[in-house]
Order: sequence, then C-alpha cells, then structure tokens
Amino acid sequence: MKRSKSTKPGHRPWALCILIAITALSKPAQADLEKNEQAVALRNEARNYEHGNGVPRDPGKAVQLYCEASRLGDVEAQYNLGWMHANGRGITRDDATAAYFFAMAAKQGDALSQRMLRQVGEPVSKPPECLFDSDGHDIVTTAMPEHRKVMDMVLKLAPEYGVYPRLAMAIIRAESNFNPGAVSPKNAQGLMQLIPETAERFNVKKPFDPEQNIRGGLSYLRWLLAYFKGDVALVAAAYNAGEGAVNRYAGIPPYAETQGYVKRIRDIFKRENHPFDPTITGPSPELPKITSRRVM
Repeated sequence: MKRSKSTKPGHRPWALCILIAITALSKPAQADLEKNEQAVALRNEARNYEHGNGVPRDPGKAVQLYCEASRLGDVEAQYNLGWMHANGRGITRDDATAAYFFAMAAKQGDALSQRMLRQVGEPVSKPPECLFDSDGHDIVTTAMPEHRKVMDMVLKLAPEYGVYPRLAMAIIRAESNFNPGAVSPKNAQGLMQLIPETAERFNVKKPFDPEQNIRGGLSYLRWLLAYFKGDVALVAAAYNAGEGAVNRYAGIPPYAETQGYVKRIRDIFKRENHPFDPTITGPSPELPKITSRRVM
C-alpha cells in the first residue's frame, strides 16, 4: 500500500526538507569555494610577476599578491613566499620572515614547508605587515562613536564592489572626516565628496544620503582601481585630482594638496597595491609611461 503524503499544517514533504537542509549547508561551502578560487587566482598572478610570465618581472608585486593568497589560507602561496624570503629571490633575504610563512604552510600539513622550517630557524613573533587584515575592523574599534555608524556601513558595502573597507575609510576620512553633510568649495558633496559630475556618472541621486554617497564613491574607486591596475597611489591621486590630471602628468600631479592627500591615504591603507577587476574598464593608456618614469 502506498503511503499518503502528510497534509498536516506546518509539515513539509521530506524531499523539500532535505533540499532546504542541503541549501543551508551549502552556503558556507560556497563561501569557502569562492575564497579558495580567489586565493588560487592571486597565487597564479603572483607567480607570473615572480617569474615574468607574460608581465614584467616584479618581485615586490609578487610578494604582495602571494601574501594576499596566504592570508586566504593558500598553502602553495605560503610556501612560495617563504621560499622568496629564504633565498632572497628579488627581495632582501629574511630567514625569520621566511620561517613565518613556512610555519603557516607547515601547520596545514605541507611536508616541504616543514622541512624548510627546520633549515631557516625560528619565525618572527609578529605577523608580517602584509598579513594585517584589510577589512578595517581595527579602525572601527578605535573610532569615535559618531563615526562608527558610517564605518559599519562601509564594512557592509565595500566588499560588494571589490574594495577593501580600509581604503574606502581612508578616503572618507581624508575627504569629509565622516561628515555626511560636508560640502567643499568645489561643490564636492557628502561622505566621499562626490562632485556633481561624478555623482551623475555613478547614478547617485541623493549625494547627502550616506548609503547612496558611499555606493557612488565605491563605484568610482572600483573603476579607478581597474583603470590604474590596483596602484593605490595613482588611485588616490585620481580620486583627489581626477584621472585626467594623473594621465596628463604621467603620475601623481605636482599639486601640494594632491601629494599630501596621497600620503594620508597611503599612511592609513598601508599597501601599495589593491586587487582589481579588469572587466570593469581597460587600463589607462598612460600606464606604460608612468611605469617607465618610475623605473628611471
């Protein structure tokens, strides 16, 4: 005899219950998958810069990208970073820092890292600076109470745009000092000081609405990060003076205000590069000239 389906109020068919349970369980798994994919992409990009595969060899950028992947738990990136420090591969040799990264990988069971750890000695006691979290929570915990509401909003919104909250908070602090009603002599408005043209460009209808203003500023930062390929100094200079000025001067414009602004952003953000989404826009046509001038 076939079993009849339950028709009692509040009862779900067993198949639907299982589906709901699987969906609920899959959310953390999906988050882990996305995290792993991001780490692998960072590690592969780092390897290209380490060895000059398809891009100019840049050990400093390789270290920064490996460190991002290491912070996400990528064992191979941790090992590679330890190897670069242990062998002085394009950077200053530093056995204690190498040991720190080998120890990270060794804790996850990597046999090669365990062997290298025995050779390089004791790791540094303090985590290397590149491993410090970029989410901005340290800024929030030390902030004045009246700023925390804005900071909490940034922590929530910035990841949607692929922007580190710390960078967005640095911009807000430099632009408006967290005043949503701020207006500059050039009519830049709100928390992230959007001029009317930028507000229109990124569909901000109410520039004094904190959420709209932050979303507009994050949209602009995301665009600038792609346009200047994650170069934080150029992004900060462009946010202050416009990308046209950065292109015109092939670097940070020689304005005292802009140069001081860039320094403030770098002092807060503490990183030279930021991941970016190349699908947002193509790079600045002046980037090769800017890069060559820096090398000279």
